[in-house]
Amino acid sequence: MIKSAVYTTHAHTTGGRTGTSKTDDGRLEVTLDTPRAMGGNDGPGTNPEQLFAVGYSACFLGALKAVGRGEKVRIPDEAAIDAAVSFGERADGPGYGIAVAMTVTLPGIEYDKAVELVAKAHQICPYSNATRGNIDVTFTVA
Repeated sequence: MIKSAVYTTHAHTTGGRTGTSKTDDGRLEVTLDTPRAMGGNDGPGTNPEQLFAVGYSACFLGALKAVGRGEKVRIPDEAAIDAAVSFGERADGPGYGIAVAMTVTLPGIEYDKAVELVAKAHQICPYSNATRGNIDVTFTVA
């Protein structure tokens, strides 16, 4: 739940996992294809898991920068996140789920401080807040 929206975006999707998706402002338009491992056509398009990995990792890096500003720690331009999003059957019941593993690289920042910053960013990141308690999310500081 949010108090008030600062920004809202809209997307229109047709065809599901083998279709198209585009935003109302025209900045993003993608073809969607299902990976062969999931019984799909393995076409050249992207898929929801790839889009989630990109969205979550970009948002999380933004959260890290916000935490860094608050702590007077400059997050270097070379900071990076490698996100892996896995899809599979749920272990606790019917249906499917996803799991996320992120490796965070913060060059020039002491390991213990980097771990602290990642933990704090996980508390404020909108994706982390949306997924907390719903999916497995793990972080590794490189």
